[in-house]
Amino acid sequence: MREAVFSSPFFGITLSLAAYCIGVMICRRTSLAICNPLLISYLIIIPTLLLAGIPLEWYENGGDLIDMFLSPATAVLALTVYRQRKLVRRHIIAIAAGTVAGCVTSITTVYAMCRLLSLDGIVTASLLPKSITTPMAIAVSQSLGGIGPLTVLAVIFTGILGSILAPLLTRVFRIRDEVVQGIAIGASSHAVGTGKAIEMGEIQGAMSSISLVISGILTVLVSIPFS
Repeated sequence: MREAVFSSPFFGITLSLAAYCIGVMICRRTSLAICNPLLISYLIIIPTLLLAGIPLEWYENGGDLIDMFLSPATAVLALTVYRQRKLVRRHIIAIAAGTVAGCVTSITTVYAMCRLLSLDGIVTASLLPKSITTPMAIAVSQSLGGIGPLTVLAVIFTGILGSILAPLLTRVFRIRDEVVQGIAIGASSHAVGTGKAIEMGEIQGAMSSISLVISGILTVLVSIPFS
């Protein structure tokens, strides 16, 4: 009976949605950047599974169904870019240059840190695509011989960290240009960060959306020599 209930796809879906709704509620009431809904969701779901002794495989029966919507949700970001198409054309050189700089910096930094810490090639391959959206990151990691779950963990951590720190860093470094804010967020913290960029403004959201797409393409090209 227990397995029938908790291994049902409805359990994973219900738990995920409930945890995220709680996260959104806490975020709205506190208005604190650290109270990221996605982060709170993990802090609810993981202890729940551990304390209840529920195997991850059971939860994934429903969680995998939610993952199916990740790629379409990322594609929908194109609507924001379309609305700001005139601005994109006007700043296309800045967008390209900023995204290339962010992508190269991310990959070379990860590679250098892995070498400094004497991590093996598999771990390095898993961490290189940390700054691009999950579907593309997994594809890059697998092509380089990396570990999929480790890549997902790195991508999630990067996205949440970027989402939390983006508003703070723009104030600390006095980055007032909305285009620059969006490019920086998209190039460093993919779709999760882009969600925060959209909250900051439609221009930031559009710039972040196009930046994350370009970053994904560039990461595929730049990562090859590191394999």
